[in-house]
Amino acid sequence: MKLLNRSLVYITTVFFVVIGVWSVIFYFNLKDEIRDSIDDGIDNNRLLIIIKVESDSTLLLQNEFGGNNFKIRPISKQEALTFRDVFKDTMMYRLNENDLEPVRILHSAFERNNEYYKLTVISSLVEEDDLIEDSFWSVVSLFLILVVSIIVVNNIVLRKVWNPFYEILNQLKTYRLDKNENSIEINSKTKEFIQLQEASNTLINRSKEAYFSQKEFTENASHELQTPIAIIIGNLEMLLESPDLKDKDADIIAQVINIAGRLKRLNNSLLLLAKIENKQFFEEETTSINEVAKSLISNYDDLIDFKEIKIEVLESSDLMVKINNSLVEILLSNLIKNSIFHNKKEGKIKIKISAEEFVICNTGNPKALDSKSIFNRFVKDQTKTQSTGLGLAISNAICKSYNLTISYEFTEDLHCFKINFKNILNLD
Repeated sequence: MKLLNRSLVYITTVFFVVIGVWSVIFYFNLKDEIRDSIDDGIDNNRLLIIIKVESDSTLLLQNEFGGNNFKIRPISKQEALTFRDVFKDTMMYRLNENDLEPVRILHSAFERNNEYYKLTVISSLVEEDDLIEDSFWSVVSLFLILVVSIIVVNNIVLRKVWNPFYEILNQLKTYRLDKNENSIEINSKTKEFIQLQEASNTLINRSKEAYFSQKEFTENASHELQTPIAIIIGNLEMLLESPDLKDKDADIIAQVINIAGRLKRLNNSLLLLAKIENKQFFEEETTSINEVAKSLISNYDDLIDFKEIKIEVLESSDLMVKINNSLVEILLSNLIKNSIFHNKKEGKIKIKISAEEFVICNTGNPKALDSKSIFNRFVKDQTKTQSTGLGLAISNAICKSYNLTISYEFTEDLHCFKINFKNILNLD
């Protein structure tokens, strides 16, 4: 969820709680004030009726409401002396409305000429209830207006305020260390955004220094290490051709050449791994995984025929991805080469290519490999002395650099490696 939307949720929630609590308090206070006002009016009517009875005794015969808002009936002295004025809400049938309607009623007692009477006075609550209902909907309308206002302010005013933040974010997303681009610049006078810009540029400068230092190291190491190794191998091979060389010495030299060759491959693999992890492969192009896989398989035709391995390629779709061509060849080559070298005589390899995934399975060791450590560096089959133990580590590093998923599982006596290319699919 975006920061703007999250702030909108928080503000709306706070408004909902505050206005909700305030609305409940307002409703009961308003209702209480209206009831107090009605009670005061009814009590005033009670006093006026009692005063009017002194001059018009016929009112004492008003024992039904009829068209009036009061009625009077005689009661005993004992009942009158114990009577207390009572206000309450009730429903009453009104002739003018021809229906039941809410009323406020007062029961009281008074004395005239040593005779005692019970006086009941009513007042309609229809208008007052309408007022309360209108007030309630007014509060609801106010809440909706506030929410809409917050959304408008959030999406127009606040979005403009946060523009420098998103500008910095977009520049960081597209920034490339290898292009030696200029520092991030934004047009803002807000202190926090200026501090964010300065912190971003500081981090970029440090990353640049580390990147170019690492790049220089890998380039120097590639040159400085490869040259003496090549010289060593070349001199040993010349020495091996010497006619005066004894068989025992020739075996020792051959072993040294073999070790030097392993050192050369190890050096190349480590330098490649360093370049991948430091993202020194930036050129990307649309590549067909199907074509790359079939081309790499053809490179190992002789070894496949020698081991009598049966290969089955199942293509349900043409898997097109946007990736560095060299890296995808290294990625698939490592998996295909492993499936051949670690296979058994008369084994089989099954490759499945779908719209999003590349899966390669092969026979071999009857036991499952350790899926937790198989992609770590220098983890290898100890019986394969020519292996550097970096092939799967390099494949894993390539996948990580493109945010791809590579996984291993042992199923139906087959070692299966699966790569999901969903994040770099070319859907054009």
